[in-house]
Amino acid sequence: MTVLEAGAPAGNLYGPPGDNIDTLPDLERRWGLPDNSEFVCLPPHLQYPPTNPGPHGPPVTTRGFGATTIGSEHELGYTAHWQWTAEALTTLPSGDRTFDSRGAGEAVRGIVSYGNGPSGVSRTAGYISETEPRAAGGQRHRRCSPDLVVTWQSSAWLQFYAQVDAQSQVADQRGWGPDADGGVQHLINCDFEVDLEAGARTQGDLGGFSNDTGVGLELLL
Repeated sequence: MTVLEAGAPAGNLYGPPGDNIDTLPDLERRWGLPDNSEFVCLPPHLQYPPTNPGPHGPPVTTRGFGATTIGSEHELGYTAHWQWTAEALTTLPSGDRTFDSRGAGEAVRGIVSYGNGPSGVSRTAGYISETEPRAAGGQRHRRCSPDLVVTWQSSAWLQFYAQVDAQSQVADQRGWGPDADGGVQHLINCDFEVDLEAGARTQGDLGGFSNDTGVGLELLL
């Protein structure tokens, strides 16, 4: 089994001059493996930065590709209501100078999910080590990354969700930052799902965005 996820997010950058940046496409592909595991690949995405990104944005350029990330996810166990999952990802030293990963990056996450009828909640705790793009100095920074997601399924075809996530260090020499987002997911058929989402900065400078919106899809191949 293979799952393809694709999205097109657009965000307004935090701080003056308040420009925006678009990412297209934002892809993720998952291949089912034996023993309740998956192989994950996030290929590089093309970013369209603003003309003037402000003090916290990337250096000015016309466009550029980000880095490639690969990894795996494994279901540790489950009950009628609970599920435990572990994930490990590696970001390869790749991408264009403005949006690349200068060195290899690593991320490990543990996910605990609970579902009861139409409602569900999942809690993620992760540790990330990554480098800045070469054009931004290429410094390495390490951080913790907690995440909380609440879902409510109003029908067999429609689900709403709300999410709060944070990072203990949003970039080299900069502090922590949380943000919040929410959206709706619509199941077109058993193999095809589309979603709409919107998010907003609550404090700090996570991702460099003041707010963002996006559309996406998930396809079971």
